[in-house]
Amino acid sequence: MKKSSPAKQLPPPAEVTVPDNEVTVQQLNELLANSSGFYSLPTQHFNEVFPRIYVGNAFVGQNLMRLQKLGVTHILNAAEGNSFMHVNTNAEFYAGSGIAYHGIQANDKPQFNISNYFEEAADFIDKALAHNNGKGKVYVHCREGYSRSPTIVIAYLMMRHKLDARVAVATVRMKREIGPNDGFLRQLCQLNEKLAKEGKNKHLSAPRVPT
Repeated sequence: MKKSSPAKQLPPPAEVTVPDNEVTVQQLNELLANSSGFYSLPTQHFNEVFPRIYVGNAFVGQNLMRLQKLGVTHILNAAEGNSFMHVNTNAEFYAGSGIAYHGIQANDKPQFNISNYFEEAADFIDKALAHNNGKGKVYVHCREGYSRSPTIVIAYLMMRHKLDARVAVATVRMKREIGPNDGFLRQLCQLNEKLAKEGKNKHLSAPRVPT
């Protein structure tokens, strides 16, 4: 997990020519960091990063009253599991609350293939937003709402809203401090390449993140 520390400062940009439609991990990291090359940890428990899509932490994900007050109809736990780095919830946890649940057992490690879950997560988010005649709200969380859950939402924006990876990352980053690990960013770059080949994403200039 990327912390706000000098050790995580970005290296100077390398002099490498990258085709316009190719996205690199370094480009995505530059969108995530501030002008000094540092990463910030989330300052809020959750943020609405796209209309009716919330990214947040386990604290709110396990708080039924808070979720119901927020009007959440669907929960996507991107860190389902029993370990310290996971969040031990399931469909039974939300039984009787009217909240639909979907769990993904992702590890926040660069070598973990989170892209295996992009399609099922996107389907669940689509289903959530279409709920109640298009009035559903989905809360996507992991432990901190910093790496796994924003990665899932960024992939969703790329797949379903045809956003270039840089635009999708910047869109979420402008609403919440996030820091997907480099392995996840690499998988988003690969998804971007795949979608570009299929003609399913728009090449747009990514907005700059306020620092």
